[in-house]
Amino acid sequence: MTYGGDVSPSDAFAAVADHPKAVIVDVRTRAELAYVGYPDLSSTGKQLIAIEWQVFPTGQQNPQFIDELEAHGVEPDQPIYFLCRSGARSRFAAVAATASGFAEAYNIADGFEGHVDGAGHRGETTGWKASDLPWRQS
Repeated sequence: MTYGGDVSPSDAFAAVADHPKAVIVDVRTRAELAYVGYPDLSSTGKQLIAIEWQVFPTGQQNPQFIDELEAHGVEPDQPIYFLCRSGARSRFAAVAATASGFAEAYNIADGFEGHVDGAGHRGETTGWKASDLPWRQS
């Protein structure tokens, strides 16, 4: 496997709460974080790390992604749980982190909002929000 694997949002939250060095890195755009919401990790005593995988508004891959990860103090031996909207960009981020020497890079399956439901909405059936995990909105 090219990264540590996929984990559920609940398992990622539990890991961050239980492991002193584990972090969640949200790779969505700043606009997504501001308008859609983001995980609230305050009960764990930790803060969410936000680094865009694709730069808004161009959508191009962030060429400084790994440098920004390191600038946030993330170390190669830390468990890192990457999160995006639905689990696609975060998987790419986990693969890139693994290729750059981060040994425990995981993808949070279904992301923050999960899959589209029958009514065309996200956040209702799968993902962080649908798992009743703590989150905030700006």
